[in-house]
Amino acid sequence: MPRYRWICLFVAFLLLLLATKFIVRSLAQAQAPVQPSIDMVKTDPLYPEYLDFFEKVYKTLDENYYYPLDRDGFNRFIDKFSTKIYPELKAEGKSNSYVKWRSAAYLVEDLKAKEDIFSAFYPPESAAQYEQEVLGKQIDLGIQGEMKLEGFVVTNVEPRADAFEKGLRGGALIVKIDQLPVAGLSLEKVNQLLTPLENTLVHLEFIDAETKETRVIDALSKEYFKQTVFMLPLSVPDVYCLKIERFNRMTAEDLTRFMQYILEKGGKGIILDLRGNPGGPPLAAREISAFFLPPNSDFAYFQMKDQPKSGLDVPEIPEQFHYHGNLVVLVNKESGSASELFSGIMQRRGRAEIMGQNTAGQVFLKSMFHFDDKSMVLLVTARGHHPDGEVFSFDGVTPDEKMEDKHMGDDLIKYAATVLSQKVQDSTKAP
Repeated sequence: MPRYRWICLFVAFLLLLLATKFIVRSLAQAQAPVQPSIDMVKTDPLYPEYLDFFEKVYKTLDENYYYPLDRDGFNRFIDKFSTKIYPELKAEGKSNSYVKWRSAAYLVEDLKAKEDIFSAFYPPESAAQYEQEVLGKQIDLGIQGEMKLEGFVVTNVEPRADAFEKGLRGGALIVKIDQLPVAGLSLEKVNQLLTPLENTLVHLEFIDAETKETRVIDALSKEYFKQTVFMLPLSVPDVYCLKIERFNRMTAEDLTRFMQYILEKGGKGIILDLRGNPGGPPLAAREISAFFLPPNSDFAYFQMKDQPKSGLDVPEIPEQFHYHGNLVVLVNKESGSASELFSGIMQRRGRAEIMGQNTAGQVFLKSMFHFDDKSMVLLVTARGHHPDGEVFSFDGVTPDEKMEDKHMGDDLIKYAATVLSQKVQDSTKAP
C-alpha cells in the first residue's frame, strides 16, 4: 500500500509540472505580439499608401541614380516588405510613419550599388539635420568656450555669426547671459543659453580680452555658414599650414583671408591638411583651385544619367591672391568627395605633392531629393572624371608619398614642413 501511494504522488507531481509549463507557455503566447499574416498586411488600409510611397522613391532612383536599376529588384523588395519587414515592424509596435520611413531606407539599401556608401534615405528630422550639416550651415550665436570659476571664457566665435559682427572675440569672459550670472552655472546650461531658437536676441555682458573693458551686446541667433579653414601653428620659416575641415559654399572666402596673409608675408611653402575632410560641393573644390591653377583651364567634369557632360573650369581670381610656390596636400582614408577631387586634380596637374594615405575613393556628385512629407533620399547622381575622361578610381587618390598609420599624426605636418623648407632652400641656391 505505501508503495502504491508513492507511485500516485509521483504521477500527480508529473501532471502538475506539465500543467505549469502549459500555463506559462500560454501566458507567454498571450503576451507576445501577434505577427500579421500576409493577408492581414494587404488588407491594411495603409498598405496602398506604403506601396505608392515606395514607388515614388523607386522612380526617383530610376531617374537620377548614376547606376542602372533593375525593376525586378524593386519587386523583390515589395515581396520582402509584405512578408517580412512590415509584419516584423508592426509586431514591434512601430508607428505607421516609422514603418514607411524605415522600409524606404531598406529599399534604397537593397537597390544601390555595392561600392556606394553615400546614397541613403532620411526621415524628415534626419533629413533636415543632414542638409544643415552638409551645407555647412548652423543656427546659433556661434560661440564656443569653456567654464572657469569667474565665468565662461570664449575660445572661438564664428566669423559669420552675429556675435562676431558685434565685436565678441576669443578670450573674452562672458559674465552674464540675459542678466543671469554665468559663474556657478554648468557648461551644459551655458551652451543651452548660447544656442537659442532662430531669430532670438540674447543679451551678453562680457569682459573684452584686449581692453579689459566690460561690454554689452545683443546677439541674434541666426543661420550662418561655419568657418572651414584654420591656420595651424608652424615654426618653420616661410612655410604655413592650413587645415580645411570640410568644404562648403564659403570655403573659398575663408581661404582668401589666409592666402592674403600668407602672400603678404612672402610665404614660399603651403601645407593644405585635408585629412578627415569628408568633402562637400564639387564647386567648392573648383573655387579653391583658383589659388593654385591657371584660370579658365579645365578642372574636372561630371556626367549625370542621360545628360551631357557638366564641365568645371578653374575660376579667375585677382592675381594678387594667386600662389605660385610649393604646395603639399595631406590626405587619409577619411578624405572624401570634394577633398579627394581637389587633391587628385592637383596631383594630376603636377601642382602639389600628395602625402598620407589613399583617399576614400568616393568622387561622386551627390544630390538631395525631397518628398512631400519632408523626408529625403540622398543619391549619387554622377561620378567624377579628369578633363581627359579618366574616371576617379574607387581606390581613391594614391599619395606620392605614402605613410604608415604611426606617422599620420602631427608628425606628418612637421615632416611636410621640413620637405617644403628644403625645397625653399634649394630654390634660393639655384643659379
